[in-house]
Amino acid sequence: MSNLITIHEFPGGVHPPENKQQSTRTAIATPPLSAEYVLPLNQHSGSPAQALVKVGDSVLKGQLLARASGFVSAPVHAPTSGTITAIESRKVPHPSGLTETCIVLASDGEDRWCELFPEPDYTTIDHQALIRRIYDAGIVGLGGAGFPAAVKMASRNEDKIHTLVVNGAECEPYITADDMLMREHADRIVSGIDILCHLLHPEQVLIGIEDNKPEAAKTMERACHDRAYQVVTVPTKYPSGDAQRLIYLLTGREVPSDARSVDIGILCYNTGTIAAIHDAIILGRPLISRITTLTGDALAQPQNVEARIGTPAKDLLAFAGLKQNEMNNLILGGPMMGFTLDSTDIPVIKTTNCLMAGTAEEFPTAPPARACIRCGDCAVACPVSLLPQQLYWHAKAANNDQLQHHNLFDCIECGACSYVCPSTIPLVQYFRAGKDQIRLQQAKHEKAEQSKRRFENRQQRLERIAAEKEAKRKANAERAAQLKAAREAEKSAPAKPSETTIDAGKQDAIQAAIERAKARKQAAAGQPASEPVRKARPTLNPKQKELKIQLSMINAQLKKTERTLAQLEDSEPETTAKLRADIDRLREQQAQLQQDFDRAGDTNESAITSDAQPPAEKASKPPLSDDQKKLKIELAMARAELRKAERSLAEALEIDNDQTEALKLKVEHCRQILAEREQALAQPATSETTAPADEKPAKPKRAPLSDAAKKHKIESAMAWAKVKKARRALENASDDDRAALEQALKTAVSEAQQADAALSACLEQEAAQKASTNELPKE
Repeated sequence: MSNLITIHEFPGGVHPPENKQQSTRTAIATPPLSAEYVLPLNQHSGSPAQALVKVGDSVLKGQLLARASGFVSAPVHAPTSGTITAIESRKVPHPSGLTETCIVLASDGEDRWCELFPEPDYTTIDHQALIRRIYDAGIVGLGGAGFPAAVKMASRNEDKIHTLVVNGAECEPYITADDMLMREHADRIVSGIDILCHLLHPEQVLIGIEDNKPEAAKTMERACHDRAYQVVTVPTKYPSGDAQRLIYLLTGREVPSDARSVDIGILCYNTGTIAAIHDAIILGRPLISRITTLTGDALAQPQNVEARIGTPAKDLLAFAGLKQNEMNNLILGGPMMGFTLDSTDIPVIKTTNCLMAGTAEEFPTAPPARACIRCGDCAVACPVSLLPQQLYWHAKAANNDQLQHHNLFDCIECGACSYVCPSTIPLVQYFRAGKDQIRLQQAKHEKAEQSKRRFENRQQRLERIAAEKEAKRKANAERAAQLKAAREAEKSAPAKPSETTIDAGKQDAIQAAIERAKARKQAAAGQPASEPVRKARPTLNPKQKELKIQLSMINAQLKKTERTLAQLEDSEPETTAKLRADIDRLREQQAQLQQDFDRAGDTNESAITSDAQPPAEKASKPPLSDDQKKLKIELAMARAELRKAERSLAEALEIDNDQTEALKLKVEHCRQILAEREQALAQPATSETTAPADEKPAKPKRAPLSDAAKKHKIESAMAWAKVKKARRALENASDDDRAALEQALKTAVSEAQQADAALSACLEQEAAQKASTNELPKE
């Protein structure tokens, strides 16, 4: 179907010489394989791809060499089979002439394909899976922008694409790649349009072709005869091939400066991009080649070729019959929007639609720029209705604010203003430099704003932590004041009968212990019982120590429950009744533990009395060795540490501290250490044999630790150090981090317990081995 819609002419535009007939005289050719292919990792808009291969790898044609590194990115595939010889910086097609990371592939001449996965019946495949196939095929906009095709499709608003525009205008002089593609492969283009219609469901499909391509327009009309696609010929005027200008020509709608065409329900794709979508879905082939125009007076056979991505420009120019002595400059792209290359070693990339080898007569050196005469021709020629003259003055003065005020970023850099300028001022170069300067300024501003936000967030975090610490300090102070008031109230209040009985039992036990200590000391000194002696501290056996800790814990629970009952005295009867039952139960347990404690003390006293010898001459004790003195000191330190841990545990239980579980673990650890010290001190004495009277007793020595025991001991110390560090971090943590730090503390405590268990097991094993060795008969 031909023109059935109204053509809306855009303002401005120019009519430069077309020079398209030179490269359309022959069919699209296929150049021979090159010896080497250079594949830049960044051939598209967005993030560069990430290499998946390494030097020395053998690859097949179509194999994935680099994966996309983000949403706006595209993968890179091998254009032929061969070996990866280098991954290094090479010059790439860019106006700056700088280098980028490239994968260098040496061809093996076999051109063997990897396994392909075509999907001719794509209508049975999920839409997201189809879009993913297009994304994985590395297809980007082949008209020159290089934006990933799948990303443009995925960013659309759901059910809002009403028009699909196929861009076949190709307005740039000299370039005929899309023209020849439509002439020779219209069926591929129509098949790609079918795939896009299946994905997008547009209401209409408009194929825009300039009227200087009548053969291509007729071929597309024949290919679309059984479909509702409209082939529309538009007037030949540069730059009608720009996507936004073509959309206005066909629909009369303008894309806002701060929006994209997809935001107004229109998607535009180049004909080469659509043919590549057909190859990716129907044939399963990734984008490894494209149609490229080879033209210019320095070529003997200007033509269009199916150029593989990564082919050096010199190989394509040689295929087209380059006249090296006549070539004055090499241009990538068209004469209006292209740029000059300084080397023929630069490779073809996905956006390379033309290579022009021009002579000095064809592209003479531009004369020096003269002063602007304010003629206004540039404003008349601008297709975006900008004011190039004002933009030029502000760009020259580096006035970025005024450049943005005059909508510099709406400039499409078509070069129409430079083409008509009588002073030959390179306006587009000024505009490009101004855009770069603004981007740099915005990047610096964004970096400064990010630093400011980070600083403000840090200040807020520090203030929140300080406020939390202050609130916690006040809460602890209030709780301490309440505890102090409750203790004073308990002291001033009359004691209950049960408490009086328990306190009396405590006093009797303490007095009995004092009397037993006096008796022991008097018996040891040979004094009569009636003589006054210095008050001695009673010695508790292990059973009494355990009962004492349990008694302290019961007392703390009892006090806490009584305080709770006092606070909830006016609450529901069920709650208070439960609390009173708990108090009675705790008092019974308290009384039972006190009786067990007294009985344990009586048993200890009877054992001491039975072991006591009748008053006699006190036997002199042998002097202690240095190792024994050291062991006794370590034993005393372990006992002190245990007493300190027990006191901390009792205080934590009284105030219901969060560190109760950690303190319990610490008490158990201190008990293990104390048991090890006592065992180490007792070992030399138990293993000693009776020596003859005339022989001097052997000096007891502490058994040195083995390497394994030392290792376990160091691991245990390090593990408990981690517990201490985690506990400190938890005390200073905010509410957001508390859950994670509590889990870290539990993990650290578990690891410390495992380390202690491993140390104990090692010591027990070594002790057992030593005991079995001592039991062997001596010669």
